[in-house]
Amino acid sequence: MKEVFVHPPTADCIVLPDGRFMAYKERGVSAEKARFSIIAPHTFLSSRLAGIPGVKDSLLEEFGIHLLTYDLPGFGESDPHPKRNLESSATDMAFLADALGVIKFWVVGYSSGSMHAWAALRYIPDRLAGAAMFAPMVNPYDPIMTREERRRTWSKWTRKRQFLYFLARRCPRFLAFFYRRNFLSGKHGQIDRWLSLSLGKRDKALMEDPIYEEFWQRDVEESIRQGSVKPFVEEAALQVSNWGFSLLDLKLQKIKQSSNVLTWLKSMFIEPQDEYTGFLGPIHIWQGMDDKVVPPSMTDFVHRILPGVAVHKLPYEGHFTYIYFCDECHRQIFTTLFGTPQGPLNISLEVDQTNVEANIEQNEVVNNSDEATS
Repeated sequence: MKEVFVHPPTADCIVLPDGRFMAYKERGVSAEKARFSIIAPHTFLSSRLAGIPGVKDSLLEEFGIHLLTYDLPGFGESDPHPKRNLESSATDMAFLADALGVIKFWVVGYSSGSMHAWAALRYIPDRLAGAAMFAPMVNPYDPIMTREERRRTWSKWTRKRQFLYFLARRCPRFLAFFYRRNFLSGKHGQIDRWLSLSLGKRDKALMEDPIYEEFWQRDVEESIRQGSVKPFVEEAALQVSNWGFSLLDLKLQKIKQSSNVLTWLKSMFIEPQDEYTGFLGPIHIWQGMDDKVVPPSMTDFVHRILPGVAVHKLPYEGHFTYIYFCDECHRQIFTTLFGTPQGPLNISLEVDQTNVEANIEQNEVVNNSDEATS
């Protein structure tokens, strides 16, 4: 069995306001030339190296995309956060954007990494242009799930995976025993065995591809480079604990205006404007219908709570097959989000000819005056 290799540190880092270092990676066009910026938080047992797996730089350039990924606290080369939660996760994302000159960005959430995208929608909505989700995980213990929605989801998972979710919710410290025996053992292995995943035929075929295997092993090596079990236990516990908000908080709803004398008097002089709560921008979800890791029932639940979400159902696709190493899929995704590709912004310094001529005339007057004086 192949041993895990510890690579020399290579990441670019920023220093967060609390003194922590956050490692990040940029791809595509620069932030200054980007038509669209994307920030993609990674999944469990992953790192900043994942991003949109297999996406080509040429495609990012064609659409004018600046793709920004980063290591979650304690993963890869990022410092741990002693009291992290989903609000601090969203705040970290905003600080990263600020440090790199990104004003508005799309957030991409895939699988378990989607909880960080949901958090961004809740806590920093003004920074987001929109959200693109792929097989988005939600809290499987969410109290607003119906009994049928919960049954359809849990029935797709192995008993061991159900048990690991139970431990994460009730006794998260016991997860350390399981993690040290598999992906923190110093040996490489299969993701489906490590995380007790049920996979469809197409997902299994993809995992046997040498390109995927090389990508996966390098990403895992980066994810666990610090050798600490704590960030993985924290991440698992975050997934199934109280998020601090509900998906209902993201639903676009009109705020009802109070009807009193003051409101009536204001309406006499100022035209009343509708105010809304929730996320105002677009949310897209791509869901493989043969996905047994994040079953379609989870997306059905999200769509019931957030009916404005655009859901793209993918027949015969599994959990990995649509987003991993699929050039045509990546092009379809970017076209759906951004329309016809127009390349990066053409930044050029436009000189005001009028000002140039005025400056020339002024210099001539000064020169003539100097000559007359002399």
